[in-house]
Amino acid sequence: MTSKKFSLATGVKAESNRYAAIVGLGASAGGLEALEVFLRSMPVDSGYAFVVIQHLNPAHPSLLTEILARSTNMPVQEISHRVRVCANQVYVIPPNHSLSVQQSRLLLSPLEHPSPQRLPIDGFFSSLAEQQGPRAVGIILSGTGSDGTQGCRSILEHGGLTLAQTPDEAAYNGMPTSVMKAGYASQILPVHSMVEALLERRRAKLDDVADIPIVDTAGFPQILSHLRQVTGHDFTQYKRSTLMRRIERRMQLHRISDARAYAKFLDSHPEETRLLFSEVLINVTRFFRDPEAFVVMKGLILPSLLANKPPDYVFRVWVAGCASGEEAYTVAILLHELMEQHQSQLIVKFFATDLDDDAIRTARYGLYPLSIAQDVSAERLQRYFYQQPTGYLVKKEIREMIVFAVQNVIKDPPFTRLDLLCCRNLMIYLGPQLQMRLIPTFHYALKPNGVLFLSPSESIGNHGALFTSLHRKWKFYQAHNLPIPKIMTLNSPLSWVPERVNKLPDRAEKMTKEFNVVELTRRILLQDFVPASVVTDLLGNIVYIHGDTGNYLRPAPGQATLNIIDMAREGLQMDLRNAIRLAVDHGEPTLHRKVSITGNGLTRDIHLSVRRLSESLQGERLLLISFGEPLLDYVAAGVELKPASPATLPHERIKVLERDLTYTRENLQASINELQNTNEELSSTNEELQSTNEELQSSNEELETSREELESINEELVTVNAELQDKIEQLGDMQNDMKNFLDSTHIGTIFLNAQLTIRRFTRDAAKIYSLIPSDVGRPLADITSCLDGTDLLVPAQQVIDTLIPYDVEVCTTSGNWFLARLLPYRTFDNVIDGVVLTFHDINTRVANELATQAARELAEAIIDTVIEPLLVLDDQLHVVSASRSYYQNFPTTATATVGLTLYELGHGQWNILALREQLGTILEGDTSFEGFVVEQEVPGCGVRTITLNARRVTGAGARPHLILLAMQINPQTPRGPHEHRAY
Repeated sequence: MTSKKFSLATGVKAESNRYAAIVGLGASAGGLEALEVFLRSMPVDSGYAFVVIQHLNPAHPSLLTEILARSTNMPVQEISHRVRVCANQVYVIPPNHSLSVQQSRLLLSPLEHPSPQRLPIDGFFSSLAEQQGPRAVGIILSGTGSDGTQGCRSILEHGGLTLAQTPDEAAYNGMPTSVMKAGYASQILPVHSMVEALLERRRAKLDDVADIPIVDTAGFPQILSHLRQVTGHDFTQYKRSTLMRRIERRMQLHRISDARAYAKFLDSHPEETRLLFSEVLINVTRFFRDPEAFVVMKGLILPSLLANKPPDYVFRVWVAGCASGEEAYTVAILLHELMEQHQSQLIVKFFATDLDDDAIRTARYGLYPLSIAQDVSAERLQRYFYQQPTGYLVKKEIREMIVFAVQNVIKDPPFTRLDLLCCRNLMIYLGPQLQMRLIPTFHYALKPNGVLFLSPSESIGNHGALFTSLHRKWKFYQAHNLPIPKIMTLNSPLSWVPERVNKLPDRAEKMTKEFNVVELTRRILLQDFVPASVVTDLLGNIVYIHGDTGNYLRPAPGQATLNIIDMAREGLQMDLRNAIRLAVDHGEPTLHRKVSITGNGLTRDIHLSVRRLSESLQGERLLLISFGEPLLDYVAAGVELKPASPATLPHERIKVLERDLTYTRENLQASINELQNTNEELSSTNEELQSTNEELQSSNEELETSREELESINEELVTVNAELQDKIEQLGDMQNDMKNFLDSTHIGTIFLNAQLTIRRFTRDAAKIYSLIPSDVGRPLADITSCLDGTDLLVPAQQVIDTLIPYDVEVCTTSGNWFLARLLPYRTFDNVIDGVVLTFHDINTRVANELATQAARELAEAIIDTVIEPLLVLDDQLHVVSASRSYYQNFPTTATATVGLTLYELGHGQWNILALREQLGTILEGDTSFEGFVVEQEVPGCGVRTITLNARRVTGAGARPHLILLAMQINPQTPRGPHEHRAY
């Protein structure tokens, strides 16, 4: 029936239990209120199954199930092992257990050694992602720490949905903020908005199939074009299925079903473009991913690479596509361990690159959530990380080993002369053409016998000639010492843009031949008559080089640079810097300036020319810098060179020295001016730094004050926590006492709320109603009653309405009797919130009453059977009973007899002094008398002699003593001396 029920709240049919989509709710401190708000807002027929993962005290039983049951009409139950998940129900994790999901069942694992670092939310979310894929939904509510962050990452990896509570709304925003900062939250919403987001997901039927539905893809090229224009990166050769899935998820979050409409949405929302770019990059990694692979690396690969290396050897490593840095730090840790083990003094040059600037910033900072304790051993955490309240921070000795940089491995030049190159889980997102072009580039980057490390899902394809496999399972390859065609490595930079193959028709062969002649002539002229030249930007960074510049420029020591001033040989730097400044600041060219430079141990003169180019490249102004040899310049200018005469040599030498002196003075003055400007700037900067320093000192004082306040608050919190812990223990003791008290009284008790739904019941209540523990939360009307024809629900509702207690004796079908007592349920605030049913066992009383009644009926039958008149008197001589023969012989009735004293019967006819004395004697002692004769008027017989016999019957307990007074009516005879006549 559930699968056919139609929800007015959601507008969709409630899903059957078989296809229930699971929503994981992770919470910690302050999460109870958020859970109650969420469950109150969620319709009872949403079609989802909700699994609550709350941080619970492992030493105490949890009341979370009962508390949450008050906030929803959905069934709420504590999880038992292998329980089947059904839609429209709430499942709560028990204390001291971890939880996972397998198909449609929840699996519990007891924790033998509870640890404060355990992360139950991460564990369940990861299991949920693996089982449900795109259908998985993870929600992070209020809590401290970072539990749930890695679980949300797993859900996103599998295409699921993650929601985080707005940090401002959360009582403790540690967990939501951690997910948000890590970039693993699909949406950040208030709790009540999360309900609407889930219902909208149901309306869109995103949970009905295992994969995300494919939408109209006609607008995808437009989306990719927008990404290329904004980010500068072209994704046209990205693996299409992955690309479409990532774009579709962003579209679904904004409820856009048409790709063209989403392209327009990107134009008007720049922030969405950044989010889409981050989504497409897929920064998925973790420490020691595939642990067995890193065991092989440490035990087999790295020792062979480090063996027989001299102490000053530079060991070069490149991790391409490092994402947020976990894998790079993993390799660095293994390297550090091996170097410590062998006391190696190698110099490590470690590069880690990625396209995502945000991921690189995370890697540079080196702070990771507490959940990495699941991947990194405790020994390594202690050795290589600082534990902080928000996570683990990489220690300086490991951080300084690695240089993190933003790089596009597809377009930018690779790092070269590498011993180890790691590129894992990057090529799986690229198209086949790009994969095949990357492998030769990696081979070019490696030294002979260098090692390439790929993921199990990647391979070198058809480039087997370039590598030898070292380990087939974990994809370690050793590079062969084979030359790579120059056109492949230098003249064909990799690009995301597909290659264009233009085939010219045959009739164009002649034009091509003519063009080749022109091009050949141009190249010869440039090579023979144009001096070596360099094109730079206005800052001196080299853009293009023509000719052999080795005599004028050389690579600068230290970090690699393309700045021409840094690369200039000795003697050229100052002239070159001044010439560039004149060209940039004033537009003045420097032509054929004679400069003396030193190279290869020789000093020689060259001609330096610097001029601004009239045309710009993509809006950027450029400089042309030329280096000429004096002899070649004169030959090119057609000047005839004649040897100088000895008479002119001193005069020419003086001119050269005066020119050099003038030039030196100009350079000195320029340097002085530049130094003054620099001093003024440094003075201004110094003032700003002094101001900043004062502000920092003030901030430091405020932080110190705040620290002292926080320490005080922390002490108070510790005290409050201790008090609360004591209260919890007292509450636990009271709960145990109450349970034992209720069980020991053997009084069946059922607690109902205002809707007559079962809150709790005692063990003896099962004798009246067929109750089991899972019936808590169900209406009492749904439970089978053992009462024989008695319905207590109507009186229970009357007790709630009128507040008047109700008592009734009831009998079960098995013949047991109980006194049912219905009382209003009052809270500590004296609020009526239900009714309490108690059932007192009265079988003994009922049995005693029945036995007494039977004995009385037997005694009365015996008395009535006696022929002689008989009276039964109590200790006050009141008539308790009289025989039938008494009523017949002394015409009277029971009304006129029973309850009266003996002396009041028959108008006082038994008020005889001697009889009083005899009866008094009997009451004082255990005696009797016989043969006491009196004369009485017997109706219809006249005066007769009556013989009285009396005997005392002793009572026990509360029963009074009784006197049996028998009367024997004799025939009429003469009166004797002891006879008495009554008057």
